[in-house]
Amino acid sequence: MFKLTRLIAKNASVAVRQMQPRLYAANVANAVNEEGIRAESDEPIEMANPFEKDRQECILCKHNIVPHYKNVKLLSQFQSPYTGRIYGRHITGLCKQKQEHVEQAILRAQHCLLMPGYHKDLEFLHDPKLFDPEKPARPHKY
Repeated sequence: MFKLTRLIAKNASVAVRQMQPRLYAANVANAVNEEGIRAESDEPIEMANPFEKDRQECILCKHNIVPHYKNVKLLSQFQSPYTGRIYGRHITGLCKQKQEHVEQAILRAQHCLLMPGYHKDLEFLHDPKLFDPEKPARPHKY
């Protein structure tokens, strides 16, 4: 009786093994992926990172604009209309180099008396906004 159950169990396990498809190296070597490329091995496939974010450029770099001290209309966009302060990088969204160029150009224009130092010219108050000072590009932590 004991030998009979052991024989039945052995035959059943062989039958189960025969019913399952074989997923061994022989089948993997002949497998074809979605692009139609044969998968020769278990090596990882080279592909771009799908979670990588697009690189953000500042608005001046994107349009290849070089700030100049005589371009008062552009420079006034980066100056507060009430206090005349120059907005910081976290508000304007400019890269470090362009922010430095803008600050130097504003100071030079103020030195040459092309721009006021303490307020914004009234003629530039209704210009389109490049950014919203109330919603900074990179919010401050406090």
